[in-house]
Amino acid sequence: MIEVEVKGYADDGVFERVREKFELIRKEYHEDTYFRHPCRDFAETDEALRIRVKRFDGHFEAFLTYKGPKMDTNSKTRKEIEVPISDPDRHAEILRSLGFEEVLTIEKTREKYYVDKGIVIDLDDVEGLGKFVEVECLTERSDIVEETVKKLREILESLGVKKFERRSYLELAMGKEV
Repeated sequence: MIEVEVKGYADDGVFERVREKFELIRKEYHEDTYFRHPCRDFAETDEALRIRVKRFDGHFEAFLTYKGPKMDTNSKTRKEIEVPISDPDRHAEILRSLGFEEVLTIEKTREKYYVDKGIVIDLDDVEGLGKFVEVECLTERSDIVEETVKKLREILESLGVKKFERRSYLELAMGKEV
């Protein structure tokens, strides 16, 4: 699966325009723990491996996610492989036993909104980084990535987003620490 994603910096005005224009799906709390590979540098290969724990409406979900290198220069579009897991602590223990090391945990509050068939907008308030808005679409077709990126970018621009960001929250957080 390919995750076509465009992200921008947001403020209260952008958050309000999204809330007024689109239908709330749900509010979630995320803890994303990223891992370092024992034999290759994900920073150099532009890959990521994480365990995400989502909490919403009194429920809990967890996923092990691999994200491949970004596929273009205008967005955060990547191959993504995500599988549900039932015990994130035990999965983290397996990864550590195989030589993977925890790098960082990113915590955020996310509001998910329905835009159109297959398109959602996320309002993210990321601990230590601030407010962002992401619009994304999942596809199996690499031939539509460019036109999809353009469409997603136009959606964000119509909401008042002026500054876009290709780096992941992990990359942003690691940059802040340097």
